[in-house]
Amino acid sequence: MIVDYSVVINKLPYLLQGAAVTFYISVLSLILGLVCGILLALMRDAKNPALSKFAFVYIWIFRGTPLLVQLFILYFGLPSLGMSLSSFQAAVLGLGLNTAAYVAEIIRSGIQAVDPGQREAAKALGMSWGLEMRRIVAPQAAKICLLPMVNQFVATLKNSSIVSLVTVAELMRVGDQIIATSFNAFSVYTSIALMYLIMTSVFMVLSNVLKRKLV
Repeated sequence: MIVDYSVVINKLPYLLQGAAVTFYISVLSLILGLVCGILLALMRDAKNPALSKFAFVYIWIFRGTPLLVQLFILYFGLPSLGMSLSSFQAAVLGLGLNTAAYVAEIIRSGIQAVDPGQREAAKALGMSWGLEMRRIVAPQAAKICLLPMVNQFVATLKNSSIVSLVTVAELMRVGDQIIATSFNAFSVYTSIALMYLIMTSVFMVLSNVLKRKLV
């Protein structure tokens, strides 16, 4: 076994470039997942049965099938239907849509955790559904959802390593390319693990700052 971190030092610019791509993909996926997740959660809470059913089926499918299969459908499967996505587009879309399903359930749980009596009181005061959500439900649900949401965001960042299998030149794929020429798997993979740890720690620090502001 070869353990030589000089290989990592020599290839550090490439690893950092891959890490930047990983972070960029993760942030875009999180934004997409958050926006779609909020919409899905509101649809699940809506009185319209068609909207609620659509959201339920979406969440059921994306939580019940592997992320890798979803990425393969987007990147390798869609061309069979005459639709092609670049590896980057497939990665962001796949991670984002998958994250949305989990975010939706987190937000829905937060909404349901709000005291039903407060929602009834809001209706009795003549508040519309939108006003009730903005003034009564959202502020309380945000505090409840914060920690699970951070955990999901960290999971999305770690799951981004899977997009290397659809040829995205992110951190994991760059690492594999370095290993293919240096045969130094241990040094490279432990360095990659450290980089992921640093990136996830950034999310955790930011979440603690946000938590202090919300509490």
